[in-house]
Amino acid sequence: MHTSADDIVPKLVDVLLRNRDELLTVLTEIATAQAAGDELLRSVRALSGAPWELLRNSPRRLDRLATFLPSNNLLYSYVLFGVVPSLYTDEVRLRPSARVARAALAVHEILGPPLRRIGAGRIVMTPCTQQEFLADCARSDAVVFTGRPENGAAVAARLPAGTLLLSFGSGPNPVVVGPDADPDTVCRAVLDARLYNSGQDCLCTDLVLVHRSQVRALVPRLADALAGTRVGDRRDPATRVAPLVYPDAVEDAAAFLATHREFTVRGGRTDLARHTVEPTLLHLPWQEDFHPPELFSPVVLTMAYDTPGQVARWLRSAEETARGMYVSVFGEPALAGRSRIATSVVCEERVTFDVEDGNRPFGGYGPLAGNVRRRGIVTGRPLLLSAEASLPAAGSGTSPCFRSRTGA
Repeated sequence: MHTSADDIVPKLVDVLLRNRDELLTVLTEIATAQAAGDELLRSVRALSGAPWELLRNSPRRLDRLATFLPSNNLLYSYVLFGVVPSLYTDEVRLRPSARVARAALAVHEILGPPLRRIGAGRIVMTPCTQQEFLADCARSDAVVFTGRPENGAAVAARLPAGTLLLSFGSGPNPVVVGPDADPDTVCRAVLDARLYNSGQDCLCTDLVLVHRSQVRALVPRLADALAGTRVGDRRDPATRVAPLVYPDAVEDAAAFLATHREFTVRGGRTDLARHTVEPTLLHLPWQEDFHPPELFSPVVLTMAYDTPGQVARWLRSAEETARGMYVSVFGEPALAGRSRIATSVVCEERVTFDVEDGNRPFGGYGPLAGNVRRRGIVTGRPLLLSAEASLPAAGSGTSPCFRSRTGA
C-alpha cells in the first residue's frame, strides 16, 4: 500500500463526518431519513474497521478495480467498493446505476475532492452504458457486480478468464419464529428486517415462517404494528415507509398482492401514480413449493409451519439452495446451534441487519445470492473483496490458507 491505512483512515472518516449534512440530503432522495442515517453510520464503521480488515486479509496490490454500483445504499457502496479498495488499488472505476446516476454522482462530487486532497487512492465514477463499462472491466484485475444473477452471468461471459469477479445478488432472508420465541421481540425484529428503507434493500426479509402455535400471538401484533407505521415524506425522520423509488417495484407489489388477495390480513392498497404501497400483511398456509419474490416493498408475508423439519426441507429445496443468503431463527430449538442450513447462514436471535458487517464476508453460500469466479470456477460463498484479493492471481504460485467468516 502506498499509504498506511492506519494513517489515512482517520482522515477518511473525518471527511464523511464533516460532509454529513450534504450526504444525508443526497441520500434522502432515494432513502428514508432513518435508513440514510443508518447508512452513514455503517459507512463510518466500515471505514474505521478497514485497517483491521486489511491487516487480517493482506490483499495483494491491484492495478484496477471496476465496480457496477447498486441502485441503493449509495454511500455505503461507495465506501465498500470504492474507498476501502482504493487503499490497495491504483485505480477504482465505478459505474453508477442508471436509475440513480444523478444521486450517485452527487455523492462522488461531495467526497471525491476531499479524498483526493488527503491522498486517498484514485476513484473515478463514470456514467456510461454497460457495454462501454465492460471495456473497462476487461482491463481490470477484479470486477464487482451488484444486481440480477442473469446480468452477472452476462458480464462474466465478457471478461478474460483470469479476471477476479465478485457477483452480489440477493436472497429471501427468511425469519423463522419458533414455539419458544417471544412474540413482542419477534414483532419488532420482523418489522426492522422488513421495513428498512420501506423494504427496498436486499437484506430485507421476504418471508416469515411462523410455528402454528405462535400464529394467534404474532399475526395480530404485526397487523397492529403495521397499522401504526408512520407513512410520509422520506426526508421526515419519523417516516418509516415512504413512496418507493422504482415504479416497477410498485407494479410488482401490486401484481403480487392481487394474486394473493385472499390472504390479506391488513393493508393491500397500492398507487402506481404516487409510487406507494400501503404497509401490508399477508398470512399464507404452509406451501412447501412457495418461494417468495424479492418484494422490495413494505409487504410482510407470513406462512405457518407445523414442524422444524418442514422449514429445513424448504431451505434445502433446489430454489432456496440456489439463493440461500441468511436465515434468522428465533425460539426454534431444533434449528438453533447451527452455522448454516443448506446454503443459508444462520442468524440466531438476530436479523440480517444485526449481523451485516462491511469488514467481513457478506451473504451465504447460494450461488445466486453471491458468488466468486476465479480462473473460470464459480463458487457461491460469503464475499469480501479484500479476502478474495488475498488469494494469488491466475498463474501465480502457491495458495495461502483462506478461511471465510460470515460474522453471523
